[in-house]
Amino acid sequence: MLQLATVLKSKDFSITVAHAHFNSLDYSVFPDFTFLCIPDGLSEEEVQNPDLKAIILRLNVNRESSLREYLTRSTNHMGPGDKICCIIYDAVVYFLEAVAHDLKIPSIALHSSSAAPTIVHPILLQVKAFRSQALVPLHQLLRFKDLPLSSFGSLDYFLELVVLTSNMRSSLAIIFNTIHCLEESPLAQLYQQYQVPIFPIGPPHKLAPTSAVSLLRKYWFMRQWEGFGATVDGTPPWKVYVKEPCFGEQKVNAMYLTHEWRVGLELEGEIERGTVERAVRKLMKEKEGEEMRQRVLDLKHKCDVSIGDGGSSCHYLSKPVELLRSF
Repeated sequence: MLQLATVLKSKDFSITVAHAHFNSLDYSVFPDFTFLCIPDGLSEEEVQNPDLKAIILRLNVNRESSLREYLTRSTNHMGPGDKICCIIYDAVVYFLEAVAHDLKIPSIALHSSSAAPTIVHPILLQVKAFRSQALVPLHQLLRFKDLPLSSFGSLDYFLELVVLTSNMRSSLAIIFNTIHCLEESPLAQLYQQYQVPIFPIGPPHKLAPTSAVSLLRKYWFMRQWEGFGATVDGTPPWKVYVKEPCFGEQKVNAMYLTHEWRVGLELEGEIERGTVERAVRKLMKEKEGEEMRQRVLDLKHKCDVSIGDGGSSCHYLSKPVELLRSF
């Protein structure tokens, strides 16, 4: 969200960032933004709840009245030449769509994830019916273990959140943190589902002004990966990264990496040095690995073209900018 805000600021938009006290920010890092801290109403016990989905549901309930009051007051006190042109909201902050609709403010939903995890939301709503099956009905590649389910917290809370974030009724467009060439099929499916413009403008940090990138790096959060050198038959060592057990949307992403784009290997069970050595040997010595390395290079080239001048990400970025200026 902050990366996108930085991009829009470079396009001469004024930015106000509303956030919960639960997720406070260092305002000094972004001196050009106005920040609005909304009371989250969370108790100490709720903050410590490991069920993130339950916290998100509670935050949506607790913050609605405060933000609605602020927006109403701001709108009533604006001069003739001032207005809130649009609310861009993280899809998990779903209450903002209803608030924007009631106050007649245009809204755009932002999915900070890629498109693939979102297309499985309708499938997730049937999860209890087919959870004993290995393969997911009506989906060629997806297996039950690939579904973005979490082992933490209540399944009911998770499915409730899926319903609420998927039920987009009045927003005018959706932004996805992805590149068109990577997810043409999922993006097309989402357009058929929502019937609003879909803007794949990832990765936002690559589109932000160069001067802002070092500031944005402070707010990139990634799970730790284990890395170590590996050699096979005297070849130069490669840096091998082994992902910790995937959770949430990472499981869908992993499936696309290994089965759709075919640029990665899936290592199941306990990850031991011998398992990794065999995988590296396959990548570096066997025909399958040679073909995979070529696919990686091809995909990298496509992505470089997409985020370059005149590429698809720049093209799709111009669309919400045009839309915002039309309000």
